[in-house]
Amino acid sequence: DCGVKMNIVRSFLRRNVNVVLVPAFATAKEVLDYDPDGVVLSNGPGDPAILHYVIETTRSLIGKVPIQGICLGHQILALASGAKTYKMKFGHRGINQPVKDLDTGRVYITSQNHGFAVDPKTLGGTGFRVKQVNANDGTVEALIHTELPIISTQYHPEARPGPLDSQYLFDKFLEWLSTY
Repeated sequence: DCGVKMNIVRSFLRRNVNVVLVPAFATAKEVLDYDPDGVVLSNGPGDPAILHYVIETTRSLIGKVPIQGICLGHQILALASGAKTYKMKFGHRGINQPVKDLDTGRVYITSQNHGFAVDPKTLGGTGFRVKQVNANDGTVEALIHTELPIISTQYHPEARPGPLDSQYLFDKFLEWLSTY
């Protein structure tokens, strides 16, 4: 919990998932002691690069459990894997940010509120590939790991307020939980 929006929690509860909120300062051991089927790294405020404790915990969880990152959690996953983030000139704010899926060509309308982004030039060797980009400026909007059940989005799939285009991401993550 880095500042989770409660509709992320409600999105999982609506899918009959038991949710345990752990504080951002929790260690990987403390998280794994719950024997979770998966871990969601939540949204939250600020510069992800200064959250060394969350980055280290995330680094220790990679490969041990399926992970989904949302907004700040997306950036934390990238940093934990060795990529970099940067401060955007203006950031993305609002409920009408177009995101293009590079696999399908489909464009989703998303809800966003962030001022940092993942640098795609630093993804080499991380195991991640860019799955989605912002249709306006080309910034990274979603990452997917090429070998592990890890996915992350810069935007808010729980969309409260905002469009419901991205609710499928919760279902995709739950599919992974059942097969991991």
